Amino acid sequence: MRAYDLILKKREGGEWTREEIEWWVRGVADRSIPDEQVAAWAMAVFFRGMSERETADLTRAMAFSGATVDLSGVPGIKVDKHSTGGVGDTTTLVLAPLVAAAGVPVAKLSGRGLGHTGGTLDKLESFPGFRVELTREEFVRQVREIGIAIAGQSADLVPADKRLYAIRDVTATVDSIPLIAASVMSKKIAGGADAIVLDVKVGNGALMKRPDDALRLARLMVDIGRQLDRRVVALVTDMNQPLGRAVGNALEVREALATLRGEGPPALTELCLTLGGYMLWLAGRAAGPEEGRSVLSDHLQSGRALEVLRRLVAAQGGDARAVDDPARLPAAGYRALVTSPRSGYLAAVDTQAVGTAAMLLGAGRARKEDVIDLAAGLVVLKRLGEPVAAGEPLAELHYNDPTRLEAARAVLERAFVVGDEPVAPPPLVHAVVGAEEG
Repeated sequence: MRAYDLILKKREGGEWTREEIEWWVRGVADRSIPDEQVAAWAMAVFFRGMSERETADLTRAMAFSGATVDLSGVPGIKVDKHSTGGVGDTTTLVLAPLVAAAGVPVAKLSGRGLGHTGGTLDKLESFPGFRVELTREEFVRQVREIGIAIAGQSADLVPADKRLYAIRDVTATVDSIPLIAASVMSKKIAGGADAIVLDVKVGNGALMKRPDDALRLARLMVDIGRQLDRRVVALVTDMNQPLGRAVGNALEVREALATLRGEGPPALTELCLTLGGYMLWLAGRAAGPEEGRSVLSDHLQSGRALEVLRRLVAAQGGDARAVDDPARLPAAGYRALVTSPRSGYLAAVDTQAVGTAAMLLGAGRARKEDVIDLAAGLVVLKRLGEPVAAGEPLAELHYNDPTRLEAARAVLERAFVVGDEPVAPPPLVHAVVGAEEG
């Protein structure tokens, strides 16, 4: 085979065979196919697309392009959860201990934040001393011993996807739906998941801006799971405003702790219980998602999930005292307010701009090599549809570097639209795909 011929075939709208896909993925992983040819293929896929069978074959080949995590020594059905990324999306910090408290093993490989979206690993590092780099042996042993581990993905896991994503990132092909689906699902399969619950975000703060694109992505990933013998449920959830109120690492940890005490924002609590209900159902711990949700609600009220988080933080070297005393978490030295210029109702929020403002304060990375400030970020004080008085605070900014304030404030001031009439907030869950397969 020749890379040139395969690129030409895809450019002309042809469908690759499984053998061609496997050859291509090996060449991407071992770098025998140069960057310019990988980039040309990514652009051809962006315009020509891939069939569901091709996408499943690409997923399988990428999942096994490097090492994999063997969770066969962990009893039970291993259910993973993945979010396509949003703003103020603190679900993993709440959901993982909540599901583990119900007896479902949680073995989660997570990532870092980039751009306007946050990363679970950065948030966990707000606990002083928390270690996110575990060997595969440490990772599996911890899941076996305490029922939960959250760590970074090792360099030898899905190497083909790592290289492909880096090329997509600089060639304007990140938002190719088949390539997104293969990237997400290959990592979940390589991570050892038996079943997967997907949180596909849609709205102005998400990768998928349009509901039909989000639904297409959700259906494709569920179909990939079916073809690769994994049970998958995908929920299309709203990202037209931050999910919680906090945006920024230590701030989101504080909000997660409040949620695990039963005092969190309603939307964050609701989504965690909903996603968790599906996870318990897929794990065989509940007869259906509603029963699973009820079980998790009990664990939230009893404090069992908070105890699981204490064990997780302690097991990975973090200061578990911060779970009960959030004052031990990083805190910013300065605060400032963004206020409403007029009275009315909060009619719209540019959620991506909110995430960008947090990044400009130091909470996120414009480039992968950037160093972040774990204390920096902001708290959104109003939700869509709520009344607002002139001069009333819309957001509180937390920062340590005063030189960062004005740029972040300017972005944030444009992010809120106050109108004359109340608006109905969008539904939290737009659609569920895959649950009908039981």
